Amino acid sequence: MAVRFFSVSLDCADAGKLATFWSEVLDRPVDAGATVDFAAIGLDGGAGPGPAWMFHKVPEAKETKNRVHVDFVAPELDKEVERLMTLGATRLRDVEEGGYRWATMADPQGNEFDVVEVPST
Repeated sequence: MAVRFFSVSLDCADAGKLATFWSEVLDRPVDAGATVDFAAIGLDGGAGPGPAWMFHKVPEAKETKNRVHVDFVAPELDKEVERLMTLGATRLRDVEEGGYRWATMADPQGNEFDVVEVPST
């Protein structure tokens, strides 16, 4: 039997606050019972399609580049990056490579992610 993808887990300083940010990014509600120590999106099965997202409070701060990160696609990169920045994300850098254009972003607690422009057809 093979494994199946279940969730994305993010370490953070305040699970409830970070879950609220990602809830707005993903347009999915935070599960009931979120606290500073643990929060989730979709773990209770009622937050629509896609994997669950879990947020775990840890004592240490993020110090280096993520070894794994999440990639998203958007039809209009600049428009989506602006939306994410109004929610609290930080734009770290812009990249154009291999015919693709993307922005590397950080959530309010420093976890990196990319938004890749994939124009709709």
